[in-house]
Amino acid sequence: MQQRQLGPNGPTVSALGLGCMGMSDFYSTAQDEKEAIATLHRALELGVTLLDTADMYGPHTNEQLVGQAIKGKRQQVFLATKFGILRDPTDPAARGVSSRPEYIRRSVEGSLKRLGVDEIDLYYQHRVDPQVPIEDVVGTMADLIREGKIRHIGLSEASVTTLERAHKVHPITALQTEYSLWTRDAEQGVLAACERLGIGFVPYSPLGRGFLTGAIQRPEDLDADDFRRSNPRFQGDNFARNLALVAKVTELAKQKGVAPSQLALAWVLAQGEHIVPIPGTKRRRYLEENIAAAELALSQAELAAIEAVFPAEAVAGNRYGAESMTYING
Repeated sequence: MQQRQLGPNGPTVSALGLGCMGMSDFYSTAQDEKEAIATLHRALELGVTLLDTADMYGPHTNEQLVGQAIKGKRQQVFLATKFGILRDPTDPAARGVSSRPEYIRRSVEGSLKRLGVDEIDLYYQHRVDPQVPIEDVVGTMADLIREGKIRHIGLSEASVTTLERAHKVHPITALQTEYSLWTRDAEQGVLAACERLGIGFVPYSPLGRGFLTGAIQRPEDLDADDFRRSNPRFQGDNFARNLALVAKVTELAKQKGVAPSQLALAWVLAQGEHIVPIPGTKRRRYLEENIAAAELALSQAELAAIEAVFPAEAVAGNRYGAESMTYING
């Protein structure tokens, strides 16, 4: 597995990480813990070091799963988790945010216990809390570094302005934001800011929540409880228009003799040396397919061909529903 550095002064991790969310939540309530743990173990065998989870996945159950999988293997793992999204146990769809210092401290203790570790390698604020100055958030996280509870600070879905303010308080190691062929918002200043400030960029959903794999051809291909069914890009005319875009990418992949998912991941990797995508999967066969993309080199002509069939403005529909979009710190 190739290695990449999260910023010029940051830690070195595998060029591709593993997003663990789908092993426990959001895509289906039907979970296969045995296969999920086997997938995590296979990822470590193949040289993946960056594992990404969050306290709100489950909630809490994904951290417990990852903790179980890495028991006895801690030295092989660069462990990332997150705090800051609130979930209502009586209403699974309800969301809120909190980054009050006392909440951060409770959250980190819970994550440490569930993961079974003494220190978290990369701790993210999952969503920016408009009620708490980012300076106070990062100040609290810097205290956690001094106390030996976390090693590095990350933000997720933060704007350039927020990122700059945060970085003045304490160096930010990574910014995690959705980024793929069909989510290009980060190109409007965020990617450049990360490079300028020396911050690693960690794209989540680099396969467009699975859509760019070509495996989803109808809404019915998704389980009834899959949250993507309520996602604007997976509905009605948007679905049909986006499917036509994926068909073009699939044809380019066929010409190169690779899977569409591999072409899509190679495209993300080609956007900058400080970029470390975290494609998610809960099955070993997809994991192995994704990891092979790290060895896939794209020429300038191939990158131009991909851009020609899937330009930044081509995707139809917002990436989240209206309420979830309000938590994006644009």
